[in-house]
Amino acid sequence: MSLYILFSLINGITAIAFGLFIFLKNWKNTTNVTFFLMSASVAMWSFSYCKWLSVSTAPVALFWSRMLNLGATFIPIFYLHWILSILNITKEKKKVLIFGYTSTFLFSFFSFSPLYISSVAPIFSFPYWPQAGIFYVFFLIFGYFGLTTYGLSQLIKARKNADKEKEHQINYVLVGSIFGFGGGATNFPLMFGLAIFPPIGQSLVVVYIIIFTLATLRYHLFDIKVILTELLIVLIALILLFQAITAPTLILNIFGFGVLALFGVIGIYLIKSILKEITLKDELEIAYQDLQKLDKAKSEFVSIASHQLRTPLTAIKGYVSLLLEGSYGKLTKRNRPPIENVYQSSERLIRLINELLNISRIETGRLEMNFEETPIEEVINLAMEETKIQAEKKKLYLKLEKPEASLPKVSLDKDKIKQAIMNVVDNAIKYTTQGGVVIKAKSHDSKVMIEVSDTGDGMEKEEMSKLFKSFSRGSAGNKLSTEGAGLGLHIAKSFVEFHGGRIWAESPGKGKGSTVY
Repeated sequence: MSLYILFSLINGITAIAFGLFIFLKNWKNTTNVTFFLMSASVAMWSFSYCKWLSVSTAPVALFWSRMLNLGATFIPIFYLHWILSILNITKEKKKVLIFGYTSTFLFSFFSFSPLYISSVAPIFSFPYWPQAGIFYVFFLIFGYFGLTTYGLSQLIKARKNADKEKEHQINYVLVGSIFGFGGGATNFPLMFGLAIFPPIGQSLVVVYIIIFTLATLRYHLFDIKVILTELLIVLIALILLFQAITAPTLILNIFGFGVLALFGVIGIYLIKSILKEITLKDELEIAYQDLQKLDKAKSEFVSIASHQLRTPLTAIKGYVSLLLEGSYGKLTKRNRPPIENVYQSSERLIRLINELLNISRIETGRLEMNFEETPIEEVINLAMEETKIQAEKKKLYLKLEKPEASLPKVSLDKDKIKQAIMNVVDNAIKYTTQGGVVIKAKSHDSKVMIEVSDTGDGMEKEEMSKLFKSFSRGSAGNKLSTEGAGLGLHIAKSFVEFHGGRIWAESPGKGKGSTVY
């Protein structure tokens, strides 16, 4: 018996604590209001249940049994209203709600008459178990099982077309309904004199309230910190209040209320701290989303702008090329140098635009990969052809040291890997004033490692950590080469990683060259 009293007390405290929390969170919201009314009905049922089990006379037991069943009468309609509010279909189901509220108030009108609860009788270890009247049968059919089943059917129907977050919310409600109404239903057989099993589901009602609270908060689990903290503080405060009131002496009464006051101050401070943490987290989340939108807008702008710029620049380069070839007449020695400068500048701009387009495609996930079995040596040779003229202009050597065994064919995107090797070699040439660049390749376990070594300026550890970041250049960049925007190695890294590989750099130090693997 004492266990049933304890469970009833826990159910009541939990219901009213969570109900008030949800109500105070937004008292203008219909979902929150109906949840509070449902919780208040559960609390009324639970506290009356507790009182009913504590009495020692039949007339008093009959009164409290009718009180607890009055609370139980309102639970189904508030539950249904809460469900329809969660699903945003309250207006569509207005007639159902009118029927539900009308029948509920009709049942409640007869709740203290013998037509609803006729008497109390001993069953199992309970000396005064309420016995159902004829009207209670109608309540069970149309109210408890009717309204509840209708609410569950609406949940199952909505779940089929729900998004992921809403689906989680509905799942919580379905599980909570099974615990709550299933547990509560174990009381009914005894009301008809059927001593099949004791009301074992009484302890499950507390689970149903907690699960419903999770659903009302729309699956935002971070908010549970506040709920659990507030619930714990309320429970401890009630215990302290009970101890203070029931203390045997005045001094202990005063001491108990003092401890309660101190605990209240600490509890309020704790709740405020957690609320502040949640507010900060929400602000950071909003800021992060805004940054993502800005980043996406930036990438789209770069993509559009680059496409618009590349077309006229390609035309300029084509016409200048024709001028240099003499298609429009022979150029004089005086005219040729500036035309060549125009050609080289347009080529640099086109290369920069292509890099920006690649960055945009990488960041927006629109990069297309075309894998095919290709000899890696062929790709290296194509990359060397593209960078050979640049090395010759600086009087640097550029050579490939072939391995003893032939390199295998590799499944790769030919253009992307060629571009990655070109970017690494181009970077090595830019940072080298004497000597040259050597490319080595070797295979191991169906994988290929390519080394690009130079006799250039070398790097410190700090520079190597930033080497493959976008818009990053080495300290010697401004001294040795004013070209480039610091995107080449970042693109090379992205292309290599898209193939499941990795890229890194090593250097003995400044003035000692470097190697990119």
